[in-house]
Amino acid sequence: MDESIIKELSQYVLTAEEEKEEIIKITEALRPELNIDEAYMVQEELIRKKMEKGQKVIGPKMGITSEAKMKQMNVDNPIYGYVFDYMVTEDGGAVSAGNFIHPKVEPEIAFILSEDLQGPGITVDDVLEATEFILPALEIIDSRYENFNFTLPDVIADNTSAAGAVYGTDLTKPEDVDLDTVEVTLVINGEVQDAGTGAAILGHPANSIARLANMLGEKGRKVSAGERILAGAVTQAIPIKPGDHVVAKYGGEMGEVSFKVTD
Repeated sequence: MDESIIKELSQYVLTAEEEKEEIIKITEALRPELNIDEAYMVQEELIRKKMEKGQKVIGPKMGITSEAKMKQMNVDNPIYGYVFDYMVTEDGGAVSAGNFIHPKVEPEIAFILSEDLQGPGITVDDVLEATEFILPALEIIDSRYENFNFTLPDVIADNTSAAGAVYGTDLTKPEDVDLDTVEVTLVINGEVQDAGTGAAILGHPANSIARLANMLGEKGRKVSAGERILAGAVTQAIPIKPGDHVVAKYGGEMGEVSFKVTD
């Protein structure tokens, strides 16, 4: 794909994010033939533009980490994007609904590695051995496309709808919790919205990190130590609005993580 087109498409989604205005998906408005490889080129240019503005990557985030969703989308691998520093809210803090278009929240399990991982051939055991801590997290997704309507290349180009993240302060060693069976409950305003276990993330959350390392390895890149990596959603994504108080509660002594939504 021509470099000028890559720049045009990346600016298209970046402007939508900055102006908080939804847009028609790329595959309908500008490039119907956009494929996954091209979409990652657009994402990489989008990331470059953000870094040029002085924004810093906190860590990667994984998407489409449900086996059922992957089958539905007819793909063999999940997708990835990146969380930036300006997207992060402290645990228990407040986010403004005015910073988003149509935000949704989903509970996640985050990893912090003590050493870099680069594929090919990274396994779940490799990930667990390299993991220093796991922690609870909430991700706010906010597709820039109208009505959250997009194809797989569209959402990849849009940095997988990355918009916000809240990382918990309870750090747990991976050997101290069964990550595939740990229970996670999403509560909004005191009412349970959804619940699931770590197995919802590709059977085991560490499998998601292994897939990420192997996908990046194909491009000569790695998952870096010290980054906070979102492994994927444990439940469905739930819309949020001003006045909401959002809490994700974790079993296995992982603790909880929360935020509130203001105007």
